[in-house]
Amino acid sequence: MPWWAEWLTALLVLVGAAFAAIGSFGLVRLPTFFSRIHAPTLGATLGVWAISLATIVYFSVQGFQLFLHAVLIAFFVALTAPVTTIFLMRAALFRERQKGGDVPPPAHGPQRPPQAASEEPEALSNR
Repeated sequence: MPWWAEWLTALLVLVGAAFAAIGSFGLVRLPTFFSRIHAPTLGATLGVWAISLATIVYFSVQGFQLFLHAVLIAFFVALTAPVTTIFLMRAALFRERQKGGDVPPPAHGPQRPPQAASEEPEALSNR
């Protein structure tokens, strides 16, 4: 196998493993379920894509023909991971609302006081 294919395969595998690890760390470190659910989904999807590309490069060079079976794996993971995440989020949101929780959680950052609808045109005309 040529050196460039070995290096490219190794780089893609390391990138895929790094994305998966970052997603796992996000699962552990983020404070709430609603923020925690995004990290492993994105990490897993990007990690699978990188490892699938490494598989394509390795087996295409090894077999002297284009190997695209790994694209199916990446496609199904990219299709099912977001759908699963949506269902998990909707179930968690439903349960949290039944418990009387404050969902969606308030956004972090400076909050502006709400203004009356009649004040908005004046504020826009003064600018």
